[in-house]
Amino acid sequence: MSALDHLDFAILRALSEDATMSAGALGRQLDLSQPATWRRIKRLQEAGIIAGRRLELDKEKLGFGVTVFLGVKLATKGRVSLEDFERAVSAIPEVQTVEHVLGMYDYRLRVTARDISDFERVLRRRVMTLPGVGNVEANVLLSEERRPGPLG
Repeated sequence: MSALDHLDFAILRALSEDATMSAGALGRQLDLSQPATWRRIKRLQEAGIIAGRRLELDKEKLGFGVTVFLGVKLATKGRVSLEDFERAVSAIPEVQTVEHVLGMYDYRLRVTARDISDFERVLRRRVMTLPGVGNVEANVLLSEERRPGPLG
């Protein structure tokens, strides 16, 4: 793919704010025709720059009022493979993200639960029983500010 121009970046910025925007509406916003806008979006998708579109849910309105970040240090890296841990932790529905990180912990998990007692159940019965889990540190999310991405 050739280098991205200012219109490509404008399309990416607009879609990062509202991924449901149609090519026609986006074209009107950028003073482009609908077919030209659609071709640019398709080219960005084919190049893998647009990797997908996601639906953002309001977790609180769905009854999930607590988000906790867990730092997980594996106790026995030699006996338990990272893939085994990742496969097991990814099967827990309350675990929203699994990030393999460098630093004090081996993994950072984002866990969503209905309330603190529900989180405690998930921690005790699901996370702490995973293969190789050693030290775990929990940080409860108090608030979250959405920051613009690298194009913002």
